[in-house]
Amino acid sequence: MTSSSRGPQEGTLPRRRDARQNRDRLITEARAMIAQNGVDASLEEIARRSDVGVATLYRNFPTRDDLVRALYDIALAQLETVREEIAAAPSAWDGVVVYAERVAEWLVADPSLPHILKRMAAVDPSAQPAAEFGKFIASLVAQAKRDGQLRADVETVDLALLVTLVGSLGSLGDGYAGQWRRQLGIVLDGLREPGRDRPKLPGRPLSPSEFQATVHGLSRRARRVGARRSGSAKETGA
Repeated sequence: MTSSSRGPQEGTLPRRRDARQNRDRLITEARAMIAQNGVDASLEEIARRSDVGVATLYRNFPTRDDLVRALYDIALAQLETVREEIAAAPSAWDGVVVYAERVAEWLVADPSLPHILKRMAAVDPSAQPAAEFGKFIASLVAQAKRDGQLRADVETVDLALLVTLVGSLGSLGDGYAGQWRRQLGIVLDGLREPGRDRPKLPGRPLSPSEFQATVHGLSRRARRVGARRSGSAKETGA
């Protein structure tokens, strides 16, 4: 093979690597922006923060919903990994605990997920790729109740709602997000069949002064966001 024939092939690999890196940065920045501003976050700002041109963004994601769908597909792949870990748990109750911990941690780490899931439900309400995972969790809940480890009056939707509520701490700032494991421990204690041993709660509670600082910090952030939005509205004449 001649050097002239090797040249284009050697040049193609860096281009492909750059393209992958550009896409990865777009995904990362899109998550951060959607977590802050919802799925209507500025695509131009996502491109700017990713250090790429808007044309590169549209080359990867022709429409806003294409971007949301890509984020959704990544989330589903992560969910499948969680399922494998749940299935490996030694008992149904242990599986419930793994489910609660991993999904809450997932939501805390990526506050964009609720926005993405809501948008996908509106874009394509007939598509329910996570339905099979829901059936899997329902069977786990049923078995944990038969084993006498989960309260008999708890249903799958109760569990999903509680985990989502704990996971929503990620959207309230670091002061709250750091408390999710402890709050989940309290939730799991409430789900146990009465009479079961309760492990020590993880972490420590916020002190009153820490809690007040967290609340005030959130309030200041909310005021800053409100001020920015108000300023933008005035500039556009809205």
